[in-house]
Amino acid sequence: MSGDERHRLGVIGGLAALSLDAMASVAYGPEAIVLILALGGANAIGLTLPVTLAIAGLLLVLVLSYRQVIAAFPNGGGSYGVSKRYLGRRASLVAGASLVIDYVLNVAVSVAAGVAALTSAVPGLYGYRVWLALAVLAIVTAVNLKGVANSARMFIVPTAVFVAAILTVILAGLLRGEPAVTTTSAEQAGQIHAIGVLLLLKAFANGCAALTGVEAIANAVPSFRKPRAVRAQRAELVLGVLLATMLIGLAVLIKKFEIKPVEGVTVLSQLADASLGHGFGYYVVQFSTVILLALAANTSYGGLPVLAQLLAKDHFVPHVFKLRGQRQVYRYGIGFLTLVSAVLLIAARGDMNTLVPLFAIGVFVGFTLSQAGMVRHWWHTRPGGWRFKLALNGLGAVLTGVAAVVVTATKFTEGAWLIVIALPALVVLMQAVQRNYRRIGVRLELGRVPDRPKAHRSRVLVPVNGVSKLTRDAISVASGLGHDVVAVHAVNASDPDDVRDFNKLIADWERWNPGVPLVALTDDRRRLTDPIVRYVKHLEIETVFVLIPEIEPEHLWQRLLQNQRGALLAHALRRHTNAVVCRMRFRIPDTDPATEVEPTLVTISRSA
Repeated sequence: MSGDERHRLGVIGGLAALSLDAMASVAYGPEAIVLILALGGANAIGLTLPVTLAIAGLLLVLVLSYRQVIAAFPNGGGSYGVSKRYLGRRASLVAGASLVIDYVLNVAVSVAAGVAALTSAVPGLYGYRVWLALAVLAIVTAVNLKGVANSARMFIVPTAVFVAAILTVILAGLLRGEPAVTTTSAEQAGQIHAIGVLLLLKAFANGCAALTGVEAIANAVPSFRKPRAVRAQRAELVLGVLLATMLIGLAVLIKKFEIKPVEGVTVLSQLADASLGHGFGYYVVQFSTVILLALAANTSYGGLPVLAQLLAKDHFVPHVFKLRGQRQVYRYGIGFLTLVSAVLLIAARGDMNTLVPLFAIGVFVGFTLSQAGMVRHWWHTRPGGWRFKLALNGLGAVLTGVAAVVVTATKFTEGAWLIVIALPALVVLMQAVQRNYRRIGVRLELGRVPDRPKAHRSRVLVPVNGVSKLTRDAISVASGLGHDVVAVHAVNASDPDDVRDFNKLIADWERWNPGVPLVALTDDRRRLTDPIVRYVKHLEIETVFVLIPEIEPEHLWQRLLQNQRGALLAHALRRHTNAVVCRMRFRIPDTDPATEVEPTLVTISRSA
């Protein structure tokens, strides 16, 4: 086996590295169902199992459908790529926007669910859940900014412990006649709703959050060892079996132990108590859940920056998202993900159940577009058995499309309206970004061979305030940029003190005689930027350089002592003129003043 293949994923490694979103959904999917059914009273909670079986049926269709995506797209079949190839640009933008929303919500939901598991085990921390969530988010962000590699081996142990813990809870609960520990709380006052189709649809819509992450393996087929598609298909199948087993098993225990929502205690915590008692096994379940949910949040930090980089290559998001930091991480994508996730966690007050209903909408939009794209794929390629494959992906598209509509309709007034607005808004924003880049490309004549370059007349302006070593070095650098160098100084002609200072500057300048003329730019008020901007605008020269000399202090706090005139002038020139603006930094170290210090030309930019 080659060295490259050795570092790729097998079936177990693929499950550990790529299925954490799906595995983690076991922590909040069943609770999302119970939370809605509890509105119908104790009898309605008994319907948790039928609702879960319906979700498991949809899971089966998705797993089989994504196995076909893996076979058809061995280089990775994410909904963005499939939609871009078969459904057109607009559909691919919808898929991309839904993935962005999915990644952000995955972080927020996973962190909130992990904190909920922690506060269930340590109730004294419940009042600090927002701060705990932000602390976990900060840790995950710091780890990713450091560029720590997402090693599959690192994920295998916590994933295995979590799966074993959940299966142990299910097995022990099935063998136990009565709950070992019963969690009780005061009865919550409120209206009891009739058990009807609407209540069941709401429970189904909430529980569909348990299907998040099913597509992750299909998105990363190239990460598997050869034969890549076969190993990825096996991993997808094992994921489906494990996830369905855990969801159905927990649903059976919910009915058996008559679990009800309890404020401050998760459903999974109650099930662990009922099956294992409040001992060592209980804490293993809770803390393995916390760790797995933190790792599940971490997967978005690997996914969204890469997606943003692909969107930036297609000019749909700012090109800054293509930039990597010193540790080869897409820090702007990481920063965006952290900022939006933090806002969601604060807005939801760290409550998992507030965020879960929002989760499934973007996920199912991506599911639907991916399956619809596969239908077109089979229709155009028509390989052996294509009719069955088309029918399966068509069924998946219909079911996930219906699920998306159900989730949106039933949860619209409970926060889903935010996603309904955000999704098209993101699409419109991405289209606007691409139009802007296209317009810039036309202006720059990208793709065309330009005319031969020819020399332009140019002048270099150096704003000066006095005769000093800084002025000398600035004039020296300016002389290297061009032969036509002019020093300029803004003067308030109505201020006697300002006129007196300028006369002294003229005397010093004549005595120094640097071979560069000094031009006074008069103004009726004491303004620095306006006279220089006007002078640049009225120069009948094609290219104007403005070299702004500045002192660069040794320590950050010393910046507070500066007047920031250089920054203000540079901003005004870029905004109102076509001048090439250069900011020359003269460094002042904490050393012997007699030491010669070379100036540094740090910024050269030109206005659009």
